[in-house]
Amino acid sequence: MFTCIIRINYRSEYEDRGVGRSGTCSPVLKMAGRRGISAMAQKQLLVLVDLDGVMADFDGHFLTKWKQTYPEEPFIALEDRKTFYLVDQYETLKEGLKPKIKSVYQSKGFFRELPPIAGACDALKEMNEMEGVEVFICSSPLFFYKYSSTEKFAWVEHYLGADWINRTILTRDKTIVNGHILIDDNVKIKGAVDCPSWEHVVFTAHYNKHMNLRGKKRLDNWTDGSWRDLIMDFKKRL
Repeated sequence: MFTCIIRINYRSEYEDRGVGRSGTCSPVLKMAGRRGISAMAQKQLLVLVDLDGVMADFDGHFLTKWKQTYPEEPFIALEDRKTFYLVDQYETLKEGLKPKIKSVYQSKGFFRELPPIAGACDALKEMNEMEGVEVFICSSPLFFYKYSSTEKFAWVEHYLGADWINRTILTRDKTIVNGHILIDDNVKIKGAVDCPSWEHVVFTAHYNKHMNLRGKKRLDNWTDGSWRDLIMDFKKRL
């Protein structure tokens, strides 16, 4: 087992999905496992897949916990979500909800208990078995990382298996990670690198259905098999 940690001093614009910008931070790229990353990167196509909102149902789980924790407060139904950051929309309902929102997704167990999105785990396992393809989880921990970082690794191990720990990258800046594709629900990903090596494929979420993707490809789900066509299309370009 080894752990490789790369620290880069940089003011990130990719902040906690609940609250938006949170100030200066040092993005951390974590990769841990039993085999070397370089040994796995010999195949041609490198696919990066976000965790929250793509593999794990962040919004649905938050709504459940929000209703349980603050039943007296207003809530936004999933089909009515319009913004990536929860607080941006929730504070249009009532001012001062930010601390309560943070208390829900920063709580112990929140990320560990995220339910998997339908078909996601099976799709990633199958994708990684495709000839000429390597798949990595690429996720951003919260700025308040006390629970989110370790629980993301625990989630991956539980639903994908221990071998996938070596395929899990946690970073506050995804633009510095090398790959050909990044499948992510966040429509606007910014960081230190203006032109990342990867092409952004937007995973459909309730809040981004109405957004202008400005020519980016979209992946609606993991269940209809369209992800296979997406991967094959990218393979042909190499």
